[in-house]
Amino acid sequence: MHMQGSHWSTAVAPSEAGGGRSTPLRVDAQRNLEHVLRAAREVFGELGYGAPMEDVARRARVGVGTVYRRFPSKDVLVRRIAEEETARLTEQARTALGQEDEPWSALSRFLRTSVASGAGRLLPPQVLRVGVDAENEEIEARVPQQRQPGATGGQLHELRLVEQRPAPVAERHDAGAAALLEVVGRLVERARAAGQLRPDVTVADVLLVIATAAPSLPDAVQQAAASSRLLDILLEGLRSRPTE
Repeated sequence: MHMQGSHWSTAVAPSEAGGGRSTPLRVDAQRNLEHVLRAAREVFGELGYGAPMEDVARRARVGVGTVYRRFPSKDVLVRRIAEEETARLTEQARTALGQEDEPWSALSRFLRTSVASGAGRLLPPQVLRVGVDAENEEIEARVPQQRQPGATGGQLHELRLVEQRPAPVAERHDAGAAALLEVVGRLVERARAAGQLRPDVTVADVLLVIATAAPSLPDAVQQAAASSRLLDILLEGLRSRPTE
């Protein structure tokens, strides 16, 4: 039966629930999905990943049921946003690594690009803490527990990634984080080997700079100026100092 007025997008819906099934989205459904993703980036960027799904729905101007139809749980939506931001940061790092011959220029270019993009506000938690096992020379990513609304003291507790048995979606998420850590690690090692980076600076420190230098302020111009100023100060702190 032919139905007039019904258009279909060529986009394919990702399997957010991890089921592997792909179905074409109607134009209105695709539009709603884009609104939800954009709203989620804004809300999580402003309030953190602890923000409720209702806030995302209000920002997207859709019912909360529409959000849950696309993302059956908040964790699925958080992973989707974190995966996209991790991939964006990884690409920014690879671009800096490939287009800048001078090690400090490559590292600072990556930091400036990533901070300007606002990706630091959406960094997935497990890439913010990286511990180095000196005996085994093995890098282990750790997942800090996100600060819950109303929590006091701002204390974070850590869980080892290697002790978890992640589901397939989590495995893809962890693979993306590992790729980011690897390419940023190359930027760090190059700058350190050239004597341009303080020898005690780690990959975790560099990623923490991205998160720290991306404050969420209500005024876009003020936010850009504050980020640029703060990053200049942090970059000076990362640079090695000549020995006397």
